[in-house]
Amino acid sequence: MAEQEPEGRAAARPLLTDLYQATMALGYWRAGRAQDLAEFELFFRHCPFGGAFALAAGLRDCVRFLRTFHLRDADVQFLASVLPPDTDPAFFEHLRAIDCSGVTVRALPEGSLAFPGVPLLQVSGPLLVVQLLETPLLCLVSYASLIATNAARLRLIAGPKKRLLEMGLRRAQGPDGGLTASTYSYLGGFDCSSNVLAGQLRGVPVAGTLAHSFVTSFSGTEVPPDPMLAPAAGQGPRVDLATLVEAWLERVCAHLGLGVQEPHPGERAAFVAYALAFPRAFQGLLDTYSVRRSGLPNFLAVALALGELGYRAVGVRLDSGDLLQQAQEIRGLFRTTAAQFQAPWLQSVPIAVSNNIDEEELARLAQEGSEVDVVGIGTSVVTCPRQPSLGCVYKLVSVGGQPRMKLTEDPEKQTLPGSKAAFRLLGPDGTLLLDVLQLAEEPPPRAGQELRVWPRGAREPCTVQPAQVEQLLQLWVQQGQLCEPLPSLAESRAFAQLGLSRLGPDHRRLEQPAPYQVALSEKLQALLHRLSAGAPQ
Repeated sequence: MAEQEPEGRAAARPLLTDLYQATMALGYWRAGRAQDLAEFELFFRHCPFGGAFALAAGLRDCVRFLRTFHLRDADVQFLASVLPPDTDPAFFEHLRAIDCSGVTVRALPEGSLAFPGVPLLQVSGPLLVVQLLETPLLCLVSYASLIATNAARLRLIAGPKKRLLEMGLRRAQGPDGGLTASTYSYLGGFDCSSNVLAGQLRGVPVAGTLAHSFVTSFSGTEVPPDPMLAPAAGQGPRVDLATLVEAWLERVCAHLGLGVQEPHPGERAAFVAYALAFPRAFQGLLDTYSVRRSGLPNFLAVALALGELGYRAVGVRLDSGDLLQQAQEIRGLFRTTAAQFQAPWLQSVPIAVSNNIDEEELARLAQEGSEVDVVGIGTSVVTCPRQPSLGCVYKLVSVGGQPRMKLTEDPEKQTLPGSKAAFRLLGPDGTLLLDVLQLAEEPPPRAGQELRVWPRGAREPCTVQPAQVEQLLQLWVQQGQLCEPLPSLAESRAFAQLGLSRLGPDHRRLEQPAPYQVALSEKLQALLHRLSAGAPQ
């Protein structure tokens, strides 16, 4: 069960839990039921953000957690300090011995489309152990899935061509929240993150250039210790870049109708310093002082000086004002400047924007004719302001092979009893028809065969004939052992985009979508009806 990966050990610890898990564990142990075979399901009741889908995420973190789950002496000692002082010491010896070697997990593959009531995880094993796993697994899955879904919505709005950069670490709910957000926004469809730790630990592509502080730190009086730059091809004499930039500034200002004194000298010095450090990756932040009168001419002077030496600027960024309008104006000036100075590469320099961009502003930036190429999003992706929690739950469905059901006073909170299998039914063109939940003992649906099912919330059954059938829940951990390698984060990202492409447009629509149907088999419906009527469980 041991796993030596440092990031895995840091992901979650056994005491990242609610105290009542420990009090229930003591109750199970005292009743002689610690080893009873039990099964729990982790699922959500409503799709987030008013949409019709979610993305399942967090499985990799759950597997890491399960494979390292063990209560250390310090953990047990703390539990002893918060449980009744007359607790039998044998209980704490039992806690010291437990791990997840008896736990089996079936789950949706990471990045799968997920719908209300369909388990994201099925966790089975000794009752005491799988009860202790409830809170950590909910913590690991709920936020990850929420972030991935939020990111997927933003990707759908942006379309497939615009690059999306997650840059919300400084706005995130603490370090763990920041790492989770950076990881699962990438899974949901973002291209990269500013979070360096997410790159190191999770393999998320990272990106970043410079902030306004870098620009304002220069006054223009600074002298670079080495202003010389060799041509990109490596042949020819080194050139004083700062001097070359000043020569280009005169030509650029004349072209733009500006006085050569208007562009801020400190901003220009900052751009030169950055270009000397990153001649092959120079990007200008244009709005520190004035986009039109300073940022743009200073950028053009440095970019054209680099161009003379064979280098190509990689972009500009805007962080204030009307981003859509400014991008259009800048693109127009790039085109006229490219024509004026025979620098055709300048026409297509990418334009990046940022500044509290939410779904509405992103839709505006993504409209036809927009000249924005890259969008940086922070707060609205990592904090999920439209819905801060997915509301996942972890419910007992069987003990000792017998179904268990929560009836409750609120019908919405009733659970579906019994160990189950889940299948996705597809039409001839591969589009999704509905998901079916059935008892694990039932034979799976077959392609081309009519199936009578009960849609959730419906009063009558319906008949469906799928052209294809997919089993949703895969076996990942059996008796504590990983059954097959988990997909990489990049593979899960691609899987998520494939799933979204198969979802019908009515379900993919972000505002007032058509609900995706989840149905029960007749046998599961009959069990639900029997237990709901008060039959003994």
